[in-house]
Amino acid sequence: MNKLAIIGGSGLYDVEEFNKREFIKLKTPWGEPSDQILKITYNDKEVYFLPRHGKGHYISPTNINFQANIAALKQLGVTDIVSISAVGSLKEELAPGKFVIVDQYIDKTHSRKNTFFENEIVAHVSMANPTSFGLMNACEEAIKQSNIEYQRNGTYVVIEGPQFSTYAESNLYRSWKADVIGMTNMPEAKLSREAEIRYASVSMVTDFDCWHPEHNNVDVAQIIKVLSENAEKARFMIKNLIENFEEHIDPNDPACSCLDNALITSPEKRTSETLKKLKIVAGRVLDNEN
Repeated sequence: MNKLAIIGGSGLYDVEEFNKREFIKLKTPWGEPSDQILKITYNDKEVYFLPRHGKGHYISPTNINFQANIAALKQLGVTDIVSISAVGSLKEELAPGKFVIVDQYIDKTHSRKNTFFENEIVAHVSMANPTSFGLMNACEEAIKQSNIEYQRNGTYVVIEGPQFSTYAESNLYRSWKADVIGMTNMPEAKLSREAEIRYASVSMVTDFDCWHPEHNNVDVAQIIKVLSENAEKARFMIKNLIENFEEHIDPNDPACSCLDNALITSPEKRTSETLKKLKIVAGRVLDNEN
């Protein structure tokens, strides 16, 4: 059974328009997620919603417990995650208000836990294609139905934050042909892959990064204004996404079996304590090996 979760970024902390709502408080071996997870029922479909910064935006990008967020969703049986994030634009044609369905990342973060396989059990998963094609198709259809201007495919530079980039950095990222810049999709995408959850990202452009000659200082007040507008668009998109996402799911998506040949640690080196912890995210392969 496929289960969808939405991870909401800056400006999207709740989806109040859904009437059947239940808040779930969870703990994981990696701690607690950013906030209570909202379970909504819409047209007989169960969907989960998690605000990654916490409701009220009190968790900075570096301090988000990405491990707990993904582990908690895995505990709930989530098979598909759509991340909705606010980003800055690195290209003239990506004006504020436009959405980008991201397909690639450049990870410039440096102070975050970016794997579940930290101690005793080592795994190496492929991140060549970090987003799931079928889920991207579902996002694209939902965006089209919502009449939102968008771009299919784009590279997202993930910086540590919480500060915005310097002028030199902004132009460096542009020279790399990146499309957007933000602070949150990594290690979220990496952890989703390790947990064998299909992942897609819809980035909502709020501003031009500081490279732009007419917008050389990122203005938080202006960003907040665009955030509110984008959040309204995202709510329409989410409803359409819930309706159609299962039609596009590929059961043979590489994310679903990425751990098959990823574990490299000898079985005799794996302690029962670590095995118990990791079964939450990697139980499919660990159970088969024992």
